[in-house]
Amino acid sequence: MNALVVGADRLGNIPDMLGTLGIRIERHVTGRACAHQRTLPALPRDVQLIILFTDFLGHNVMRSYRSKAEAQGIRVVACRRSASCLVQSLRRAFGLDGNCLRCPGDNA
Repeated sequence: MNALVVGADRLGNIPDMLGTLGIRIERHVTGRACAHQRTLPALPRDVQLIILFTDFLGHNVMRSYRSKAEAQGIRVVACRRSASCLVQSLRRAFGLDGNCLRCPGDNA
C-alpha cells in the first residue's frame, strides 16, 4: 500500500515502522510551505492512504487534503507524529489486529 504523508519536517523512524505494516511512503509533504497552505498539489495517482500529522498542520490544509482524498476515494488517517499513535490510528482505521495492512482486495 502506498501512502502520502503530510506534516512534520522529519519522519524519523516512521518510514521503517510503516514498512513493517506493508505501507510505503510514496511522497512526503511538510505542509509548511506557503504554497501548500494556499493551493494543494495534485494527489499522486498510486496512493491508497493519506496520513495527516495533526500537530504540524493547520485546519485549512487538513480540510483540503481530506476533501481531495474523499473525492478520489482515498482513505485518510489523522494523528499526532508519534509512531505508536500512528500504529494505533492505522489499526483502528483498518479494523485490524494483525501485523500487516494489506491493500483492499489482496487475498494473500
